Amino acid sequence: MARIRFEAVSKQYPNGYVALKDLHLDIGDKEFLVLLGPSGCGKSTTLNMIAGLEDVTEGNLYFDDAVMNTVPPHKRDVAMVFQSYALYPNKSVYENIAFGLRMRKHPKDEIDRRVRDAARRLEIVPLLDRRPDQLSGGQRQRVALGRAMVRQPQVFLMDEPLSNLDATLRISMRAEIKQLHQAMQTTFVYVTHDQAEALTLADRIVVMRLGLVQQIGTPDAIYERPANMFVASFLGNPSINFLEGQLAQENGQLLFRRGALGLNLPPHMARRLAGQAGRAVVLGLRAEDVEMGGVQSGGDSLQGRILSVLPVGSDQFLELEVEGEKQFFRVGKEGQYKVGDNAALRVNLNRLHLFDKQDSQSLAG
Repeated sequence: MARIRFEAVSKQYPNGYVALKDLHLDIGDKEFLVLLGPSGCGKSTTLNMIAGLEDVTEGNLYFDDAVMNTVPPHKRDVAMVFQSYALYPNKSVYENIAFGLRMRKHPKDEIDRRVRDAARRLEIVPLLDRRPDQLSGGQRQRVALGRAMVRQPQVFLMDEPLSNLDATLRISMRAEIKQLHQAMQTTFVYVTHDQAEALTLADRIVVMRLGLVQQIGTPDAIYERPANMFVASFLGNPSINFLEGQLAQENGQLLFRRGALGLNLPPHMARRLAGQAGRAVVLGLRAEDVEMGGVQSGGDSLQGRILSVLPVGSDQFLELEVEGEKQFFRVGKEGQYKVGDNAALRVNLNRLHLFDKQDSQSLAG
């Protein structure tokens, strides 16, 4: 078992800086949990607390039912993969992978069996006699994973392990890490600022900002039902479009109104916000939630002047000026668009997001 629980955990450094505030988090046994957020949000601090590299200032950290606040790192049965790989440059790949087992005085034949088994699974058997400076970035990453694997830990901790790789290699390594988790059936806790990694790998994502949890949920829930504007803006490429406006009641229909733009709210949202006409809100609309073919006036269309056209392979990004604001939308590549022309887009109303203008919280319910 490797269930990890944070109960009202905070971390404050001697200089007064609070890196983590009142964290409540329950990580299930064998779960792949991703801590996602910008630099300084507290995600690495959270990971280091699990590893025992950072002390808990307030609250309790549990492994199953045991309080771990004062348990030293070497007694926690965790293995960590760092951003820098932290390989010994003067040792072979074999010796790098075997090092932790030798330090724990495992029998020589068991060390050899574990090292070679890990090397087979990671497809690095031909590299066992090489040194790290003879390896590519992806190969060094596999060695770092192998060193963690042979420990057979209860918990794998990964701190931005793919950030030093190029984009193509990152994609293939994500798949390998996902397969590794499925094969080992061990708890993984993974830190990243890369939304694509989080959405690809996680069973659940914890979105963090300034030491506080913003939302916890599955990748679909986080993306489709963001709790606030920060979460909505942190996931999505390009970032979600925001437009300030207000709720309006017109012809028996509740809608979002900004100048000439009026979008009907879907029925479930209209019911929830009934009687709140005049409330200041922020509309959130993702780039992919439109299609060409809107009409000049209608409750599901928006108009905008084309500022730029950006081909991106199978699609095009259109930068439009909508009610005085720049907005990005993704449309099919078959359309012909010219800078300076006006474009009409039909909006998928069921995918609208609405946020309160004052506190940025979702109004979706």
